[in-house]
Amino acid sequence: MQVAAPPSPEEEPALRLGIGMDASVTPIPNRTDTYLAQTTDFFYPLVDDPYLQGRIACANVLSDLYAMGVVDCHNMLMLLAVSKEMTDLERDIVVPLMMQGFQDAAQEAGCLVTGGQTVVNPWVTIGGVASSVCGRSDIIMPEGAKPGDVLLLTKPLGTQVAVNAHQWLEEEGEKWQKIEGQGSSRDEVTAAFRAATLSMARLNLTGARLMHQHGARAATDVTGFGILGHAANLAKNQKEQVDMVLDKLPVIKGMVGIAKTMGNMFQLLQGYSAETSGGLLMAISADGAEAVKEELWKLEGEEAWVIGTVQAGTGTARIVDSPTILEV
Repeated sequence: MQVAAPPSPEEEPALRLGIGMDASVTPIPNRTDTYLAQTTDFFYPLVDDPYLQGRIACANVLSDLYAMGVVDCHNMLMLLAVSKEMTDLERDIVVPLMMQGFQDAAQEAGCLVTGGQTVVNPWVTIGGVASSVCGRSDIIMPEGAKPGDVLLLTKPLGTQVAVNAHQWLEEEGEKWQKIEGQGSSRDEVTAAFRAATLSMARLNLTGARLMHQHGARAATDVTGFGILGHAANLAKNQKEQVDMVLDKLPVIKGMVGIAKTMGNMFQLLQGYSAETSGGLLMAISADGAEAVKEELWKLEGEEAWVIGTVQAGTGTARIVDSPTILEV
């Protein structure tokens, strides 16, 4: 979300903060070292459980702040569209559960949901606006990566594949028959869908805090452009010309096989499969990466992976030929 106007040449270098990759960060006039960080997002339901859908929506919105190191969100507004196709009973059950999931995730983040907007729409959508007032030291601008850094990812890939595979399983149509015929089982798809749901509903808050503690120099979150798309955006944003080179892809178990079965539908191994509420992708020293991995496991029982390196280059990103696939 980039909404601030470019600064004039005579402005302080700090005002360059008005342009950010993931969230808008702008100086507040007449306030020393005070910035407003904001982001907004919304999307259609991905899972059957309305409570978890609310949590996923909240985690997805907050992730843009976390990607820029902003760990304290002071206020959220909820954006909710209720489908006009819902019966009164469906509305009375589904909508409160989605709202509760959103509010519970916000509370976990230490943030208040103080208002928002609800409309009637042909489709259900849910999202929000997250805002924080912060100082310069609270922000990690996504521009300081250096050759020799490694690339660390805090959530596995493959959520889009898992969500679609589960939908096909429930429909029991031709697509399910195709992937079942290639050896994918109901248990495997159900387990992958559960893993994807829990991953999407998990906040990136701990990862953002660890970025500060261990000196991450640049970061973004992995969402709709896929791992390679976001790595490319990050590479282009650096002050120093570097390339982001990916040599490992951690993927939810069983999703590589399904993606291959479906041909070019997902482009998972090409790096362009969309993720929802994906992990933080950070450029950090090798020692810092090991410390983040160790502490993330200690604090949350969750893995992170070094998936590549930062090299001197021209501002591009690529996946090496035959990357190592880590099924997790």
